[in-house]
Amino acid sequence: MQQRRSLLIRKGAEADIYIGSWYGRTAISKIRSPKAYRNKVLDDRIRRVRTIHEAKFISHSKTAGVHSPFVYYVDWLNAEIIMEFIEGRNAKDILSSEICAKIGTCAAMLHRQHIIHGDLTTSNFIFAKGNLFLIDYGLSYYSQRVEDRATDIRLIKQVFGSVHSGADEKLYNSFLQGYSITAGNRETKKILRQLTEVESRGRYSGTP
Repeated sequence: MQQRRSLLIRKGAEADIYIGSWYGRTAISKIRSPKAYRNKVLDDRIRRVRTIHEAKFISHSKTAGVHSPFVYYVDWLNAEIIMEFIEGRNAKDILSSEICAKIGTCAAMLHRQHIIHGDLTTSNFIFAKGNLFLIDYGLSYYSQRVEDRATDIRLIKQVFGSVHSGADEKLYNSFLQGYSITAGNRETKKILRQLTEVESRGRYSGTP
């Protein structure tokens, strides 16, 4: 195997991210480490299933028209995905109305293919090569439910408000503009009605 793991760049609750090389190309290695608190047999199965699951969604996102890293190799036995390193700038650091509109377009393209990203945040978008790349599909799933699409949008709306406060309304409106151009006004309005209901339930239950 021509992959060499060299540097840990992020340690997460579920997986660790390394930067290394793959056949002479800079690559990212995402490894779901064993969890000592889980039964070993169950833990092995969970990590393997989630690894295969994420690799599939990274590939499926491309069929929806969304830019995402190219998967070089999936080692399901060791719960590892080796993928293309996207060299660019994180969207959260360069947010503009134009980029937010593109984020909205990406979200709508996924939703048209019934893909719910599950972690739609500005941190998971990278601007590179003149395109916006979406990463981290570990929480993605398929759904045709309007509420699930609304929940995806609710998360990015919360990110605008908490991380990018001050310009959050402008950024969110730009996101919705990009979303509605792709999804259509009728579909967008239906999702936003559902979003209002989801937010209302959250307020009554004490959920932010």
